[in-house]
Amino acid sequence: METLLIVDDDLSLLESLKMHFEDIEQDGEPRYQVVTATRASEGLRLAQESMPGVVILDMKLPDRTGLDIIEEMKDLCGDARIILVTAFHDMETTIRAMKAGAFDYIHKPFADLAALDIVVSRALEYRQLSRRAATVNVESVAARLGDIVGTSPSMQQLVKEIGKVAGSHASVLIHGESGTGKELIARVIHNYSYDEVKPFIGINCSAIVDTLLESELFGHEKGAFTGANAVKPGKFEMAEDGTIFLDEIGDMSLMLQAKLLRVLQEREFERVGGVKRIKLRARVIAATHRNLTEEVASGRFREDLWQRLKVITLQLPPLRERRDDIPPLVHHLLERINEKVHKRVTRVPPEVLEHLTRLPWRGNVRELENVLTRAVVLAPGEVLLAENLPALEPTPPEHGAHPAQAPGSFLPAFLASPIADASHIPTLEEAERMLIQLTLNVTKGHKGKTCQILGISRPTLERKLQKYGVRQDHQS
Repeated sequence: METLLIVDDDLSLLESLKMHFEDIEQDGEPRYQVVTATRASEGLRLAQESMPGVVILDMKLPDRTGLDIIEEMKDLCGDARIILVTAFHDMETTIRAMKAGAFDYIHKPFADLAALDIVVSRALEYRQLSRRAATVNVESVAARLGDIVGTSPSMQQLVKEIGKVAGSHASVLIHGESGTGKELIARVIHNYSYDEVKPFIGINCSAIVDTLLESELFGHEKGAFTGANAVKPGKFEMAEDGTIFLDEIGDMSLMLQAKLLRVLQEREFERVGGVKRIKLRARVIAATHRNLTEEVASGRFREDLWQRLKVITLQLPPLRERRDDIPPLVHHLLERINEKVHKRVTRVPPEVLEHLTRLPWRGNVRELENVLTRAVVLAPGEVLLAENLPALEPTPPEHGAHPAQAPGSFLPAFLASPIADASHIPTLEEAERMLIQLTLNVTKGHKGKTCQILGISRPTLERKLQKYGVRQDHQS
């Protein structure tokens, strides 16, 4: 039988949880012995006496906060797993709690006690595992949270993971679509990883050609190449013992991937044209919007480098999968946008928030900020107007896919049509011209939607229209 200590000053909740857990059986026997307390001091005493396996600890107690006593609680009851409970959604406290060693941080009122059961069971499983493995203690570090906004389950989980990651200087790989805030998360991890100010040096690996990127990363000696008129330290050197952030690592060439792998393995590098070995002291955080599993399988990304980078991985959810976070994001971004463009748009009608929540947000938070910036600039007063926002996309017909939802649907139909002999098979250029024409017809000449369906850029479409002399009945 496992001992479960519950510390909460809400007597009705305390009695309810006690009855609930005492009713749980395992192999025909009660699974838990439940001990309760209403004050921090009483909870600490019972922790020492009963040696619980799991502690459910309320954040707000009459004499002290749960966060104040978590370290003492851990010292008194050994390897017990502590679950902090709060009625408030406070991200700063969430990170502090996870870094202080809380097993989990959950909110009340509990909508489903079955979910709490799962957390408690998982805590006991981890406790058993920890007894068979070495543990690492993480010191709490005070730092600012930054601009992470949202209380959706996916964001709450992400904040917990940041709290755990910040206690280690292991390499981190951040996955997420463009615009989800990968650099923001990297900066938050950096801010929470050090007691003192350290350099955070970022570089976008997709924005610089190979020859220049190597010099940017590792630096160069005077005379290393034409135009190298002086010694230049690279990003790795400038990061010192802080953080080097490699954004869009999935776009790095195989040649530079090999050099980066050697640097990560040896923790040393040389400037371009140099022979002196320079120690790599910085923590490496990388990010990509690409699926590196697929990139490795296709040979476009080195598996050994991938293994080096993904010591710890974080997955950022797209905005469309956390729509409940859009209203608080809107108000948060408006504060920043108003300051930037010198406006005071502070009121957002409910129907406007509803409109924003229903938009597709393929560009994620970055697109939301751009849309809001435009609406703020165009707003005649203090109210954000729906007329200055993008229109909602029409609902696809019940039968037959909307063109934007079924890219390339014309091509299978075209290929399935009967062909008398090989002389009727079009060339690739003829097939491309026909496909562009068909797509323009379906989108009624809307070039933006045509580019989306065909998977090409606007300049590429314009060149092909000119090349093939494609007829355009509509202009957009």
